[in-house]
Amino acid sequence: MRVVAGSAALGRRLVRPVVTVGSFDGIHLGHRSILDTVVTRARARDGTATVVTFDPHPRKVLAPDRAPRLLSTREQRLEWIAEAGIDVTIVEPFTEAFARTPPERFVRDYLHAGLSPVEVYVGYDFRFGRDREGSMRLLTELGPRLGFAVTIIPEVTIDGEDVNSTRIRELVAEGDVGTSARLLGRPYTIRGRVVEGDRRGRTLGFPTLNLDPENELLPAPGVYAGRARFLDGAGSAAWLGAVTNVGRRPTFAAGERIVCETHLLEFEGDAYGRRVELQFLS
Repeated sequence: MRVVAGSAALGRRLVRPVVTVGSFDGIHLGHRSILDTVVTRARARDGTATVVTFDPHPRKVLAPDRAPRLLSTREQRLEWIAEAGIDVTIVEPFTEAFARTPPERFVRDYLHAGLSPVEVYVGYDFRFGRDREGSMRLLTELGPRLGFAVTIIPEVTIDGEDVNSTRIRELVAEGDVGTSARLLGRPYTIRGRVVEGDRRGRTLGFPTLNLDPENELLPAPGVYAGRARFLDGAGSAAWLGAVTNVGRRPTFAAGERIVCETHLLEFEGDAYGRRVELQFLS
């Protein structure tokens, strides 16, 4: 997958782009429904399956005090988009100036003139332009006039509930990693680097990896069964059973800092400084 740092850096025109636009935090089953449709239509038209997403998340700019803790890092998001079969992802820098773009100008100048899509697919809750004024009605009316079809992808539901990033964040924050996995289509996953702790676990017979998480959201304090793998060095990509504690360590230290400590089953060696991917299963 080609990753482009903003539409201004796109260069050559895309061939018959089939486009979707969104934040896509977590790449859950609702997102996958959109991405799968885009890929299928692009292949049918010998076109380019294209995603437009934003960095940082729009609410980090528009309402930083109310911005959500994100489910995925940029790295994770791009990897999962690539796994869906997307050809090109444009990561648009989201700035205050970009946020002031009037909705009609976003459709005419950014989508039509900038990308020349043949088809556009968006989720049922998609809003765009200044103050999120852009509606589905505006998009579905303007698109055909400008020469591209617009299709709204309906919500995906599981057990009668919509699959969306807000609901998944709530589940993870509550520690319900089983239900969140069903909505994500995969276990909730974080990444981070192993940092040096106090080495007390090693003296007790079960050495732990102290993880400095790259993700913003950790599950609720508790002990979780899961699995982990190293992202670099020897033995990378092999999954190992893991028991992870998220929380404080009142036995050994006072304070409010939340820590993430993982004991890897069947692992011996020095992991300090290595990057780890950790999944929470139950």
